[in-house]
Amino acid sequence: MRKLLQLPLLLLALALSPAAHARDDGIESLRQTGKAFAAVARQVSPSVVFIQVEERRQASRENGDEAFPFGDDLFRRFFGDDFPGMSRRFAPNTTPRQPRKTIGQGSGFVFAGSGEVSYILTNNHVVDNAEKIRVKFQDGREFDARIKGTDPKSDVAVLEIAARGLPALKWGDSTRLEVGEWVVALGNPFGLSHTLTAGVVSAKGRTSLGINDYEDFIQTDAAINPGNSGGPLLNLDGEVVGMNTAIFSRSGGYMGVGFAIPSHLARAMAEQLVTGGKVQRGYIGLAVQPLTPDIAEALGQKESRGVLVNQVNENSPAERAGIRPGDVLVSLDGAPLHDGGQYRNRAAQAKPGSTIVVGLLREGRRLDVPVKIARLDEEALQGAETARMVGVAVRGVTPEEARRYRVAKAVLVLSAEPGSLAAMAGIGPGTLILEANRKPVGSPGEFAAALGEANGGVLLRILDNGGSRYVTLRWR
Repeated sequence: MRKLLQLPLLLLALALSPAAHARDDGIESLRQTGKAFAAVARQVSPSVVFIQVEERRQASRENGDEAFPFGDDLFRRFFGDDFPGMSRRFAPNTTPRQPRKTIGQGSGFVFAGSGEVSYILTNNHVVDNAEKIRVKFQDGREFDARIKGTDPKSDVAVLEIAARGLPALKWGDSTRLEVGEWVVALGNPFGLSHTLTAGVVSAKGRTSLGINDYEDFIQTDAAINPGNSGGPLLNLDGEVVGMNTAIFSRSGGYMGVGFAIPSHLARAMAEQLVTGGKVQRGYIGLAVQPLTPDIAEALGQKESRGVLVNQVNENSPAERAGIRPGDVLVSLDGAPLHDGGQYRNRAAQAKPGSTIVVGLLREGRRLDVPVKIARLDEEALQGAETARMVGVAVRGVTPEEARRYRVAKAVLVLSAEPGSLAAMAGIGPGTLILEANRKPVGSPGEFAAALGEANGGVLLRILDNGGSRYVTLRWR
């Protein structure tokens, strides 16, 4: 009888043991986490849309476009050219083919509304070259959409639909995110609408990945796949902390590395696209390079922190503020600088007309230099990049040179890279460039602007020892 009484007492003791309580607490914690995910899904799903895009594009592969359900370009964006079987089954075929309509898919979310219209945020690559855009909500409603504005350099686009009273998602503060926090991704991977995945913030401030011109990504292990592009990345309060944009994969499948544009950037760009149709960026006017330990030692710096100024543009805010080549930038408005990507992003995010404080080291001394931010001229910047690509450095002619060569205005070639497009066309140091695409040019800015407007090639009128003549440079 005593033994029979001991067994229930033993079971009761086990049930009341710390291990049993810990197990129950763990299960309850997981249950609460699951409920948090479910609550986010219920809260935000009505604002997330499935985007279907019709576009006309030139097909150059025999099988590629037909084989991929979401389009070859989308698969290449996520998986690269090493997607299994790409080299065999989808080998390039250069036989010209007629343009044809293709269907692309992606995600987006309502973030604002005004009067009779609502605005949807998505990635530029989802709607680029679109002829027709259709968005579908969870409740089955569908709307035709038009592009309100795009910013290809950051891969952001805003769509407009004729609908009022739609629930808009709330913005969260991505600057307060911490590595290890739970996040939720919602989108339409492979056309499977309103799919929720969960993970954590793996890292912040990812730059120099080669995905966009401007990069400051949140890295997450929440599953992101083709079709998720443009969907929201959310915290457990259901607030948008990022917009899902791309994944990294070597195998052609999900590998736990996804990237999202942080909400503090996506929101700023979205609001500019709604109000003005384009994004305005700040311009300081200098170029930087990594500060290696060897260079730091040669400059007399104790640490290799910051970035090294290697060029200051003429008549730029940096030049007017007294910044020089050889200065080491260590902060912008008090925020430390670690690499060139960080500098590029923060300079671009600065509001034109505002003044920021650039912290720098010069000959061992710390200086805080106020710089008034100008507006970045994207066309001139593109032209400057094109000028570097064609291989020339130029300056405007002086009044004395203009009189000597009997020209009203021109730019003088200071150098031409050996083997460059310019060098192969016979352009070298001392050559005068009078016109670019029939427009007179008299300064590096005008020359850069003309190249920025060019579409794959430029007609130059030049003056050298052989007299005045026309030459063409083609880069496409």
